Amino acid sequence: MIQTAFQQKLCSFADEQRDRLLSIVQDLVRIPSQNTAPTGEEEACQRYVAGFLRQQGWVPELYSLDEVPGLKQHPLFWPGRDYQRRPNVGARRRGTRTGRSLLLSGHIDTVPKGTQPWTRDPFGGQIEGNRLYGRGSNDMKGGVATNLFVVEALERLGIRLAGDLVFETVVDEEFGGSNGTLAGRLQGFNADAAVLSEPTSLRVCPAQQGGRVVHITLQAPGGILTKNPFPAGVISKLRHFLNHLEHFAAQRRRQVLVHDLYADQTDPVPVSITRVFTGPWGTREPTTIPEECRLEMYWQMMPGEKQEDVDREFFIWLDAMAKAAPQLFRAVPKVEFPIRWLPGSAISKSEPLIKELSECAHAVAGKEPAIVGLEAPCDLYVFQQGFGIPAVLWGARGGNTHAADEYLEIDSVIDAAKTLLVFVCQWCGVIQQRAC
Repeated sequence: MIQTAFQQKLCSFADEQRDRLLSIVQDLVRIPSQNTAPTGEEEACQRYVAGFLRQQGWVPELYSLDEVPGLKQHPLFWPGRDYQRRPNVGARRRGTRTGRSLLLSGHIDTVPKGTQPWTRDPFGGQIEGNRLYGRGSNDMKGGVATNLFVVEALERLGIRLAGDLVFETVVDEEFGGSNGTLAGRLQGFNADAAVLSEPTSLRVCPAQQGGRVVHITLQAPGGILTKNPFPAGVISKLRHFLNHLEHFAAQRRRQVLVHDLYADQTDPVPVSITRVFTGPWGTREPTTIPEECRLEMYWQMMPGEKQEDVDREFFIWLDAMAKAAPQLFRAVPKVEFPIRWLPGSAISKSEPLIKELSECAHAVAGKEPAIVGLEAPCDLYVFQQGFGIPAVLWGARGGNTHAADEYLEIDSVIDAAKTLLVFVCQWCGVIQQRAC
């Protein structure tokens, strides 16, 4: 697809302002905004975002989730979070109201830096070759920076849009939050369509997978140098549990109807153990047979699956697992759901939002982008299912997401910004631009 002269102008501007875009990413990475649910530290980063918007002539609203009418009564609200000093940011630049409106949305919170050893400063924004390192660089401060860059580019190029452009950064998306995203909808920062700048590796993603997290506690007599009917302590239970886990995974693969946006995946509904914990490590702790083991189990769902069906499937499997070893399990293990149910969600590839964003990506890159579902849950479902707003995921490529030495690939964030800038102008319509 050949670029128009106007699209070439937009792409040239992004190339010329490459260092400016990277400096915005670095600014965001260098301000920690870790989500430590139920609390978080997003305020300082949100104030930076609000200040940035003011410099572009916008009038941002910095608002507390606790003050959003109807939030805690909404069916999608997840209780138990603390929102002191964790504001959302929302702003709207009015067009002439003759064009379509668009929302650029992103979450400002990141997972914690964690205890894994980093080889770079997690809040340094260090650049090495084609990578920019730091917590949240990929998920998703690169995306938030892209949105801010588009706002600044429109101002510097003197572009006036026909439709409203809406911007927001929300808190508490990680750990299954989504209350910040819900608050934005109830606060009125809505539009005809939305782009969430999650890292999609330059793929157009109209869908997200669902996610279910469960904490399971296994218990058995432990100790050491004692006569014990369970000589391996809780390990015998753990071994039996893990051996039967593949039964659950195989059942999921057989029975689930795979959505067409996930048809190319080898395992579209993976089942994983993400944590196994039997006690503290090291010589400061006594050597003993563990009495308790805690596991975190995580599995993903297709768009269209219902919570009651998925939970029923899990509990039937768990009960069968325990009954298969009555000498180990006198009862079904203790189960807790630490975060909300995150449903899969999707809109059609034929939606104008998807077709036009794909056309813009094609014009920028010279090749058609893949149109697939994202292989993880996020807050996309709040837009699509909760409020009927067509929404899509679009963003750059990176790696080590949620791990040490997280990074953003620089060339991809430049390309993501070009496509988004071109798309905003096409979707909303341009009624005025400064002469070249």
